[in-house]
Amino acid sequence: MNHRAQIRLLADGRRLHMNDGPIDLVIEAFGPRCDVEAAYCAAGARFESILDELCSELAFLRSRCFPEADWPTGSVARRMTAAVMPYAAENFITPMAAVAGAVAEEILRAMVSSAELSRAYVNDGGDIALHLGVDEKFVIGLIERPQRPSLFATATLNSSSPVRGIATSGWRGRSFSLGIADAVTVLADHAAAADAAATIIANAIDLPDHPAIVRVPARELAPDSDLGDHLVTHGVGQLDRHAVEQALASGMRTAEMLLRMGLIRSCALNLQGETRVVGTIGQMMSSATGVERGLVHA
Repeated sequence: MNHRAQIRLLADGRRLHMNDGPIDLVIEAFGPRCDVEAAYCAAGARFESILDELCSELAFLRSRCFPEADWPTGSVARRMTAAVMPYAAENFITPMAAVAGAVAEEILRAMVSSAELSRAYVNDGGDIALHLGVDEKFVIGLIERPQRPSLFATATLNSSSPVRGIATSGWRGRSFSLGIADAVTVLADHAAAADAAATIIANAIDLPDHPAIVRVPARELAPDSDLGDHLVTHGVGQLDRHAVEQALASGMRTAEMLLRMGLIRSCALNLQGETRVVGTIGQMMSSATGVERGLVHA
């Protein structure tokens, strides 16, 4: 039995908080009380084994993914690999790029398979898996900087939309980035897919060799990083308007390509106060004022 995992209801009595080492989840389910309780019980039972499963294949999950590579055995590890595989041929990417989204998906799957819920979400540090019943919706908050969340807009996701995953990436977040985006928020059919795509798009928002950008080997910041000796962004000075436009344009090209490939549904790109959108998210966005109770933050 895993004695590390901490599982408790938050003070509001509605949301469940689950923590085990680097995995930190906030969960909320909606429906009859008995079903919500059953969903939370199932979530807790599944959560207790996830970290140990991932650690058993950690060497593989921290290694670069190649199209011809063998696949891992665990369900979460396989979901991670499937999410990054579309990028493996042309990009350095490891399955760890999709770990948060894949974990969120796995917990949500356990919940909805054990109870009748009208809607639910699993938030893994801003990477979110959603369940929406018929005629249900969520209002999500879009942030400018992951390390200091500040809403710049909200977007409404209805059950008629195929979007069931949200992820945010950027150099200011909890994970390293090869690019300079403050935040890239991606909407996709699944959370793991959104997680991987957000990484790729955030990496593309870049200005190679720009003097205002500080880069260091990932290993210097975290010896066990899956990025090893790759240079990651450690600081970005103030950029002029032309530089911001240039970097965002590079990210837009990548995002538009992923949209055409069907890998994402929409995304919002943020850099030093400037925002660009790809796909339908612009039609769903509104002011961040007057946000409804139960907001899900991306």
